[in-house]
Amino acid sequence: PTWGPEDQFEVLERHTQWGLDLLDRYVKFVKERTEVEQAYAKQLRNLVKKYLPKRPAKDDPESKFSQQQSFVQILQEVNDFAGQRELVAENLSVRVCLELVKYSQEMKQERKMHFQEGRRAQQQLESGFKQLENSKRKFERDCREAEKAAQTAERLDQDINATKADVEKAKQQAHLRSHMAEESKNEYAAQLQRFNRDQAHFYFSQMPQIFDKLQDMDERRATRLGAGYGLLSEAELQVVPIIAKCLEGMKVAADAVDAKNDSQVLIELHKSGFARPGDVEFEDFSQPMNRAPSDSSLGTPSDGRPELRGPGRSRAKRWPFGKKNKTVASEDFSHLPPEQQRKRLQQQLEERNRELQKEVDQREALKKMKDVYEKTPQMGDPASLEPRITETLSNIERLKLEVQKYEAWLAEAESRVLSNRGDSLGRHTRPPDPPSSAPPDSSSNGSQDNKESSEEPPSEEGQDTPIYTEFDEDFEEPTSPIGQCVAIYHFEGSSEGTISMTEGEDLSLMEEDKGDGWTRVRRKQGGEGYVPTSYLRVSLN
Repeated sequence: PTWGPEDQFEVLERHTQWGLDLLDRYVKFVKERTEVEQAYAKQLRNLVKKYLPKRPAKDDPESKFSQQQSFVQILQEVNDFAGQRELVAENLSVRVCLELVKYSQEMKQERKMHFQEGRRAQQQLESGFKQLENSKRKFERDCREAEKAAQTAERLDQDINATKADVEKAKQQAHLRSHMAEESKNEYAAQLQRFNRDQAHFYFSQMPQIFDKLQDMDERRATRLGAGYGLLSEAELQVVPIIAKCLEGMKVAADAVDAKNDSQVLIELHKSGFARPGDVEFEDFSQPMNRAPSDSSLGTPSDGRPELRGPGRSRAKRWPFGKKNKTVASEDFSHLPPEQQRKRLQQQLEERNRELQKEVDQREALKKMKDVYEKTPQMGDPASLEPRITETLSNIERLKLEVQKYEAWLAEAESRVLSNRGDSLGRHTRPPDPPSSAPPDSSSNGSQDNKESSEEPPSEEGQDTPIYTEFDEDFEEPTSPIGQCVAIYHFEGSSEGTISMTEGEDLSLMEEDKGDGWTRVRRKQGGEGYVPTSYLRVSLN
């Protein structure tokens, strides 16, 4: 473009400064944007870390459920998403902040150079103008002096009193002054011609060139700034495909939840392997019952209601839906239900076999190394390997014994599971239905205990501890019962050592629950055995 007068130089100075300021403002904006992205990504990563399982998957039973697996997958996708936000921040930081800051410094240096060049041209033009003014004033002064000297010479020439020497001197002075004025005139003319040439160069060539350079610089800066604007969206677009995959992964995880399979996994994890109870037998109360003579000495409390169990006994295991009984774990896992015991023993056996194989392999390696040392003594002392070989032998013997021990326990557990399954299949055509509700209780003693007593008897599937232990065939006869109890549910005592009872039946308490969930009782019509503690309301003497 064609620029106007000299004062447009100031306009360009303001505009180019504004452009560089805008570039710096954008860089600052992007820098703060990257800080937002980095903080967002960090918060997402911390959130994922907070909710990820603390235990390794192999040690966490919950990791077997599809619901948990899907949740972990979603957390991992969120973590990957956070990584993409960090990538956006990194790209913006490098490609915008660092590069544009460097470019801004280059532009500032270039702008400074162009304005310095312009100011030097202005100063040179101003200096030429001053010289022109000086030569003009000198020419004007010399002309006045020459005219004055000419007038003086003419006056003396006409003065009769003036001497010839004075007239001659005045004429010489007038001639000198006229010569000086002529020289000043020539100098002024030359200076004027030079200034007009410099001024034309300044306005028609020098300044337009500087303006063009400033214009080119400003347009390059604007173009680069526009490209920087584009990087903001480009950084986002680069991660869109990966983010889309993260979101798709979350959807896949959501669709992977399999409720039926999770139920099957739960069954496999916790099935007890216990036999189901047999059919309820018909009891004919129309026939006279033979009560045990010892029962005549026992009676109910004066109000006719059996006492509820004390707080210490209220914590007894309510098999199988109550809280887990805090049974001390045994080495053979006999505190677990048969199926769980079998699984744990199988795991232990596999682990011991792996350890045994590892020790055997190590012993073989040591023996080979010893042979090499014996054949090539410079490689090492064979005797130095003896302690390690002895240690592996000791470990092998120990592990062999443990393997035999776990194999015996496993065989016993498997036979127990099979016998329970066989009993169950032999006794049932279909699984019995549990009672739909607890029997009504007219007792008003202790609302809390009554509430516990009114719970439904749980089904035997999925129990955490054995339904019965190996009860002795012959009981130690106590001198007298230690209390009485009432059956709040029917129980079919089909296993060895147990005894059946009917709902509402009065029983004599012969031995308290020892923490295994079973209580020894005697029926009024004779016969002793164990029944589930949670099926009783007990009153101690």
